[in-house]
Amino acid sequence: MTLQELDQWENSFQSFHARFSDLFPRLESREQARKYLRGLLAPVERKNGWQLAEVVGDESPDRMQRLLYQVNWDPDAARDRLEDFVIENFADPEGIGVLDETGFIKKGKSSVGVQRQYTGTAGKVENSQVGVFLTYATPKGHVFLDRKLFLPELWANDPERRTKAGVPDSIAFQSKPQQAIAMLEHAWKGVVPMKWVTGDEVYGNSPQLREAIETSGRWYVLAVASTIEVWTDAPCVEAPGEKTGGRRRTKPRLCPDAAPSRTVASFVAEWLSEQWERLSVAEGEKGLRVYDWAMARVIEKRDELPGSEVWLLARRSVSNPEEIAYYLAFAPVDIALQKLAEVASTRYTVEQCFEEGKGETGLDHYEVRQYLSWYRHITLSMMAHAWLSSIRSEMEEKRGTLSLAA
Repeated sequence: MTLQELDQWENSFQSFHARFSDLFPRLESREQARKYLRGLLAPVERKNGWQLAEVVGDESPDRMQRLLYQVNWDPDAARDRLEDFVIENFADPEGIGVLDETGFIKKGKSSVGVQRQYTGTAGKVENSQVGVFLTYATPKGHVFLDRKLFLPELWANDPERRTKAGVPDSIAFQSKPQQAIAMLEHAWKGVVPMKWVTGDEVYGNSPQLREAIETSGRWYVLAVASTIEVWTDAPCVEAPGEKTGGRRRTKPRLCPDAAPSRTVASFVAEWLSEQWERLSVAEGEKGLRVYDWAMARVIEKRDELPGSEVWLLARRSVSNPEEIAYYLAFAPVDIALQKLAEVASTRYTVEQCFEEGKGETGLDHYEVRQYLSWYRHITLSMMAHAWLSSIRSEMEEKRGTLSLAA
């Protein structure tokens, strides 16, 4: 967005900022938050303290830094207000929550949560921070809903580093799926209309995450590793009972003659050609992409025992049939293959959020080391992105109305 375009939408921007103004205790901090947001939306190359200050007319970056480090405001309260804005502007009964992570490449060892770890941003192990994000996709657009800084176990168990980075005592190590569950449950508590959840293997491989979504009454289409095991039919299970010559068995177990579980890859390899259907689904800027899709009902394996009956969904490349992606989908038995394919393909929207956030609202342009400061910058960037997305949605709706009128 150019400065001229930003000026054209000034009333909308001021109204958006006013939704959050009371979260900042003093007039000066409210004004600085407005400047920070405006700077994040401005067409500057690097949205760090110096360039943000320059584009909004501050003499130095001191006030920008104070907003992140010293001013008393709660980024989680701002996140909740952002959630309300998303509901008002993007809500849809068929809304899809999308889970993913992104890396922030960093130098040194002092920034909170930084260590050598794999990040998809670089496609390899790099010195980086990793943020886990929940985004929201509907026909009206795609926006950020929530964020959590992934704190590796080495960091979580290092009191000295925690103290220097300002990590609260209440923050313990959580796996990425555990962080995802916390964000989903917060969104559900905030009544975000969300029928579906999707995500990559990091999240789909977690039985706890799948169970949390099922328990909430929602559906999912989650990518899983080819080694995930399932049954085609529910195996025999022995209830707890006496064990001959030993102590009482307190947990159920598979019957000795139960059919063994098998990997999803081995099942899909046996599917007949007529089970596959060539479908076109929307996938971002490249438009419609064509894949072969197929599905079958299976019983998932959870803690060595049969779990829920779910769909095993597979996506096969047309040009390279050996290239297959696998999904487990918790959805009604009469669901259409096209619908599951569409939900699975919606995962691209989180990648668009990352691309837009980093390219347009400075998601990765921060220069902070403290835990709270990271959350403050990331939240402000998410806010700027949400407002920008709302303007885009409004403009597209107007164009659609004009087209219909013509």
